[in-house]
Amino acid sequence: MNNRLKVLRAERNWSQADLADRLKVSRQTVNAIETGKYDPSLPLAFQLARLFEMRIEDIFTPE
Repeated sequence: MNNRLKVLRAERNWSQADLADRLKVSRQTVNAIETGKYDPSLPLAFQLARLFEMRIEDIFTPE
């Protein structure tokens, strides 16, 4: 699954650690999602969508 997470995070000048703190996950989890090594759970995807005030499908797209 492709995602825009790194771009969205950079637009806000957040580090991976900053985003991880907001989501209450590890920085490694954020890195794994950004690099496509891990697809987030549905609750985490909704949490990301709320945080960025976007729809899930605006952040994540199928490959």
